[in-house]
Order: sequence, then structure tokens, then C-alpha cells
Amino acid sequence: MKIAVAKYPIGQPSSFDAFASKITSFLEDAASMGASVAVLPEYLSLELAATFDATVSFDLPASFAATQTYLPAWHSLFSSLSRRLQMTIAAGTFLVACDGAYRNRAFVYSPDGSMLWQDKLKLTGFEKNLHIIHGGTSLGVFSIGSITAGVSVCYDSEFPLPVRAQQEAGARLLLVPSCTDTDAGATRVRVGCLARALENRIFVAQSVTAGLAPWSPALDVNTGEATIYAPMDVGLPADGIVAQTSGDAVWAIADLDFDALEESRLGAQVANDLDWPGQLVSVVKIRPMRDD
Repeated sequence: MKIAVAKYPIGQPSSFDAFASKITSFLEDAASMGASVAVLPEYLSLELAATFDATVSFDLPASFAATQTYLPAWHSLFSSLSRRLQMTIAAGTFLVACDGAYRNRAFVYSPDGSMLWQDKLKLTGFEKNLHIIHGGTSLGVFSIGSITAGVSVCYDSEFPLPVRAQQEAGARLLLVPSCTDTDAGATRVRVGCLARALENRIFVAQSVTAGLAPWSPALDVNTGEATIYAPMDVGLPADGIVAQTSGDAVWAIADLDFDALEESRLGAQVANDLDWPGQLVSVVKIRPMRDD
């Protein structure tokens, strides 16, 4: 499976058609390089806030509400591209109106025309302080051909147990749409992705936002590199990095060998995925830290 993860440069589209033209060009480039899976970043829908005037684009609640009008066109765009390019597209996230608030929802579109979604489960302080975004309440996996995959939206990748549940449900690929505005935030997500790859023996594919968007309080500053991670073991990259963007590169692309990933257990230096249950047994005896 050849997968492409985007370091997506945030722009300021004047219309949905301008946004669609940009997305189409990006995904056509990934397809021309042989990618059958493409991952776009968290908060991608907020680029559409630029199509409204500043009273909307610089007001997050107003921009969330205004962009709802684009959701049908969003589905149409990505469904059409997925079918035409024969590509599974993880289209970042869209802030979707739901039960009087919003869910940070990652949509995945398949070449057969099907669509699924995964809500972000855990909210950052920034998201909590808006008081209008709710965390998701369910977690799932899905198939890309013969491979089972899951989605973990940005901050969710920093928590081991939800991803472990996806791995135990069969996931061997984790798609991580992300958006971070500080080096510390980018590091946290990068370390989370590395850890999830290591402890579960899975590939992790992280997309990021890039550039400056002074017209948006959410997309104002963007950091990090799009990266594909693997567990650090025999036959796999020692640093856990399969592919990574640098400079102005938009796509990090790699062929992922899932048979080799499974076979790596046979000669593993460590087997965190298999040894996981052992950590659940308490072997620590609490005693005074002194000699009697």
C-alpha cells in the first residue's frame, strides 16, 4: 500500500470552488505518485472560513456556523475525487454541527463510494475553552482493501488505550490528522505517534497543517512535519521514521509492507504489542523506603 500524508499549506480561498481546485490539484499529485491512500490535516474545513468576511473568519463560533453550508459540497468533492482517483481519502476534519454543539469529525472516503467518520475523543484546552465543541463518544476501525485501519485525531494520538483498542480490533494502520501551532504541540503529537507505533506494532500516518493564516484564530500558526512512522525493530527504521516532509515538500509518501510488519514479530528485539498484557499485572509492593 502506498500512502501519502500531507504537510498542507493553509491558504485563503475566495470561494468553495477555489478550495476545491486546490484540493483536487493536491490529490491528483499524490495519485500521480502512486498513492492509494491520502491523509489531510485536522481543521481542514476551517480554511473555508476565509471565503467569508473578517467578522466571520476571525470569529470561531461564527466560522463554525458559516461553514456548515459547505458540508454537502465537501462530501460531494471528496467522494467524487475518491472514486475518480481510486484513492482512499482521509479528508482531515470538519467541525460538524451536532446536538447543539460541534464535533471535530474526521471523514474518510473510499473508492467504492462509501464514507465513514471518526470524531475526536479528547479535547485540548483550546477546544474546551470555546465551550462549543464536544468530544466523541465512540471509536471504530475500517477496511482499506485487506488492511484494517483506524483514525486518531491529533490529541487523541497521545493516549495509549483508545489506540490499543483499535489495534486489538485489528488495526495495523493509524491515520492521524493533526494541527499544532507550537513546537511543543508538534513534539507531543510526534512522540504520541511514535509511541503508538512502537507499543502496537502498527504504521502511523500523520498529516499536518503548514504556514501562517493571520485571518483565523485557529489556523494562525502551524508547525510540524507530515510523517509516516513504524515500530523501531528488526527490518524497520531504527528511528521509527519511514518518510517525512522537509522544507516546502507537501507530501511524505511511502510503500507500506504489512506482511513484513507482521513477520517482524518473529525476530523482534522487543515485542511491546505481545507483552502489553503483562503491564496490567501489579508487581509493585508498596513498602516504606527504609531498612528495618
